[in-house]
Amino acid sequence: MDEIKGFFAKAGKEFMNAAGEAAMGAAKDIVGSVINEVFIKKEAETKRVLPSIKNMRVLGEKPLSSHRPHTDIQDFETIRGQCLASGSLFEDPLFPASNESLMFSRRPDRYVEWLRPHEIADDPQFFVEGFSRFDVQQGELGDCWLLAATANLTQDSNLFFRVVPPDQNFEENYAGIFHFCFWQYGKWVDVVIDDRLPTHRGELLYMNSAEKNEFWSALLEKAYAKLHGSYEALKGGSTCEAMEDFTGGVTEWYDLKEAPSNLFSILAKAVERNSMMGCSLEPDPNVLEAETQEGLIRGHAYSITKVCMIDIVTPNRTGRIPMIRLRNPWGNEAEWNGPWSDGSPEWRYIPDEQKDEIGLNFDRDGEFWMSFQDFLNHFDRVEICNLCPDAAMDGQQNACKRKWETSMFEGEWTPGVTAGGCRNFLETFWHNPQYVITLEDPDEEDDDGKCTVLVALMQKNRRSKRNLGMECLTIGFAIYHLTDRDMQTRPQGLNFFKYHASVARSPHFINTREVTARFKLPPGHYLIVPSTFDPNEEGEFIIRVYSETRNNMEENDDHVGYGEDENNDNNARLYPSMPSPVKPVDPQRDALQRLFNSVAGSDMEVDWMNLKRILDHSLRDVMIANPEGFSKDVCRSMVAMLDADKSGKLGFEEFEALLTDIAKWKAVFKVYDVYKTGWIDGFQLRAALSSAGYHLNNRILNALVHRYGSRDGKIAFDDFLMCTVKIKTYMDIFKDKDTENTETATFTMDEWIESTIYS
Repeated sequence: MDEIKGFFAKAGKEFMNAAGEAAMGAAKDIVGSVINEVFIKKEAETKRVLPSIKNMRVLGEKPLSSHRPHTDIQDFETIRGQCLASGSLFEDPLFPASNESLMFSRRPDRYVEWLRPHEIADDPQFFVEGFSRFDVQQGELGDCWLLAATANLTQDSNLFFRVVPPDQNFEENYAGIFHFCFWQYGKWVDVVIDDRLPTHRGELLYMNSAEKNEFWSALLEKAYAKLHGSYEALKGGSTCEAMEDFTGGVTEWYDLKEAPSNLFSILAKAVERNSMMGCSLEPDPNVLEAETQEGLIRGHAYSITKVCMIDIVTPNRTGRIPMIRLRNPWGNEAEWNGPWSDGSPEWRYIPDEQKDEIGLNFDRDGEFWMSFQDFLNHFDRVEICNLCPDAAMDGQQNACKRKWETSMFEGEWTPGVTAGGCRNFLETFWHNPQYVITLEDPDEEDDDGKCTVLVALMQKNRRSKRNLGMECLTIGFAIYHLTDRDMQTRPQGLNFFKYHASVARSPHFINTREVTARFKLPPGHYLIVPSTFDPNEEGEFIIRVYSETRNNMEENDDHVGYGEDENNDNNARLYPSMPSPVKPVDPQRDALQRLFNSVAGSDMEVDWMNLKRILDHSLRDVMIANPEGFSKDVCRSMVAMLDADKSGKLGFEEFEALLTDIAKWKAVFKVYDVYKTGWIDGFQLRAALSSAGYHLNNRILNALVHRYGSRDGKIAFDDFLMCTVKIKTYMDIFKDKDTENTETATFTMDEWIESTIYS
C-alpha cells in the first residue's frame, strides 16, 4: 500500500504549497509564539482574592452545586389534585423526611421528628394577619443571610407573592403540599414540597414566625433547602445570593471602609428602584456572633428596610439628616443602642408628622434607626440587589421612578477550549467567551457625559453539590474599549490583547457565586471577557449588564460556516484562500486506481473495513496516540460523508475525494502538532478547523471537545478527523436544504433523522 502513502504525501504537499509560506509561518507562530515584552501593551497582573474575614466570613463560607434535586418535574396542581382524589397527604419522594435532607456532613446531634403544622400547633395558618418582616425569626440553622433577604422580601407584596404563591393554605384544598418560586440563573423555578417540618420536642428547629401557628416562613425555608439539596447546604452565605434568588436582580456590595462618596445617593436611588438591601459586620474570628458594646452582632446579616432624609428641628438649627433603618432577623431586643436607637433622646427633635411618615415605633422587634454616618462607622459591608424590570409586576414597574436597562447571556468555560484563565495567561486568555456591549447615551444626570454600568458574572449551580466537597471557582472579568474597526473582528484574537489594556476590571478574582462591579464609562463599544483565574477550569455562567440608559449586548463569536476570516490573526489561514488541491495526475492517480481495484469487491466499491485497512497502514505516522488504528465508527462516518446513495460503500470517485480531504486534514493537523505527539491542544482546535475551512462558534467548539477530546482537553488525530467529518457532513446536509442561501433549512422529522442517523 505504499501508493496510498505517496498519495497522502503529494496531496498534502500541494495543499500546503497552495497555502503559502506566510500562512505556514502564521500557524507556527500561533502554536509556539514568544511574546516580545517591549512591544506588548503592559497591563497590571490580575490578582486572586481568597475568602477573607472581611469579604467572605461575614456570613459564612460559599459553597458549590451543579444539578439540583428540583430538576425532576413536579407539578403542584397535578400532585395536589391526585392527593385530594385519593384522600392522602403528600409525601415528597425527592426531599424525604430524613436525616439526608437535614445534613450531609454528619448525623444530627439529637432526635429530629418531622411533623406537619397541625401536629405542631392548633389552627395552623399559612398567614396570620398577612405577612411582615416580623414573621421571619431565626432558628438553629446558620442561615441569617437567607432570613435577612426574606425579611426584605416582605417589604414588597408584588415580589413576595411571586416567590410565595397565595393559592395555598391549611383549609381549602389542603393536601399537605405547598410550592414556592425561585429565580435560578435566568429562569423561575417552581419548587414543590410537603409540609413535614423538622422539630425537636414539638418545636420548630429552624426558621419560624413570632406567631406560633403561622408557617409560611418555615415552609419557604424548606423549599429553599430542597432547591440546594439539604438544610445544611444553607449554612453560610451572602444576603445578596438569596435576594437574587427571590427577585432575579443583580447584586453589588461595598466595603464601607472604602465606600464611595456618593453611597447615600446610590442607596437612595436603589430605594427608588424598589431594590432590596442588606448589611453586615465583620465577624470576630474567636467568638461566634459576638455582640459589640453598641448592641450590634458581628458576623450577622441585617436587612436595610428604609433609607431617607429626615427633618430635624433643634433649638439652634433646622435641617435634614441622612438616616437608615435596619432590622436584625432575630426579631428581638438585640438592637443598636447608640444615637437614634429606640427611645433615644435624639428623637425629640423630629416633628411628630415626620415620625408618623416613617412609621417610627420603639418595639423590641429587632428593628432600629441609625444616622448614616454611624452606619458607615459601625458596619463593614452593604449589599444591594438591583431589580431588573422583569422582577416587578406591571403596576410596580409603573410606580418605579427609575428602571434599569438589562441584558443577559449564558456561557460556559470548557477546559482546553474556552477556559482560558485570566489576563495573566495571555496565550490562552483570548479563548474565553467574549461579549460586546454598546452604550449609546450618557446618564441623564451625569455631568461628565458617562454611562453607569453594572456588570455581574455569576457561576451557575455551585451550592447544591456542596456535599461533594466542591468549591466555587475563582472568577472575574475584564473590559476593553473597541473601535469601529475592532468591531469587525469576531472574536478578538491574541494580538488584540497583546496591544490593548483593559479600561475596567472586576475589583478582584474571588471564589464567590457572583462578582459584580459598577463603572462609569463613556458611550461606545466595549468587550467583556469573563474568566476563571486559572486556565482549564470547567464551569457554566451567566453574565448580566445593567445600565441607566439603553445598552445593546451580543456575543462576540465567529459566524458558523465555510470560508476564511480575513481579520482572524489566530489561524494559519491554510484554507480556503487557495484553490482546492489539484487532483493527482498520472502516474499517481493510476496507482491510486490500482489500489482501489485491489481492495474493492466485485461491485467495484469499498466499504468501511476496506477503508480501515488502508488508513491503518498509511497513516501510522500521525496515529501516535492510537497505534491500534482507526475505530470502525470513524471509518463508517468517513464513508457516510461521501456515500450519496447510502449504500455503505464508495466508488472510485468518492474514494478519491475522501482521500483528498483526509490528506488536507492531515496536513493541517501536522502544522499544529508541532512536537509530533499525535495530539493537538484543544485551544488550537478553532485555528486548526479554520485552517481547514470551517468557522465555528464557542458552543460548537465546546461540544466537539466534550465529545471528542481527552480528559485534559487534547485532540488525537483520529478524533480530529472525526470532528472535520462531522462538521463537513452536517454543513452539507444543511446546505442541501438551504437552497435560497438564507441560512435557514426546513426538515421534517423523518428527513432529519434519516440524514443524521446515517452520518
